[in-house]
Amino acid sequence: QVQLVESGGGLVQAGGSLRLSCAASGRPFNNYVMGWFRQAPGKEREFVAAISWSNGVTYYADSVKGRFTISRDNANNTVYLQMNSLKPEDTAVYYCAAKTRAGLLRPSYEYDYWGQGTQVTVSS
Repeated sequence: QVQLVESGGGLVQAGGSLRLSCAASGRPFNNYVMGWFRQAPGKEREFVAAISWSNGVTYYADSVKGRFTISRDNANNTVYLQMNSLKPEDTAVYYCAAKTRAGLLRPSYEYDYWGQGTQVTVSS
């Protein structure tokens, strides 16, 4: 079993920054892809970013490219999402997820394990 625990959410003004953390425990993660998703009220959960645990290759949604950076710390089994130049439309619950099988990166159904989520609110 895999456990994912997010932290680092909060309230920030537009233009500000936050760093989210996802602490992973359980099985070895060498072959996993770790992703960040977000869900705003009344909207579907959407892909934000992903990183290959083994080689560090990263992927981003167009809406966050150039503003958000996903990274990992192998020694501490932690994945980060650095969010800069935040906008009110970034307001959502952010979820960390782990993908254990080959397949598409962006659909949420491709991910097997999920954290509980952390709220990010960006005020204008």
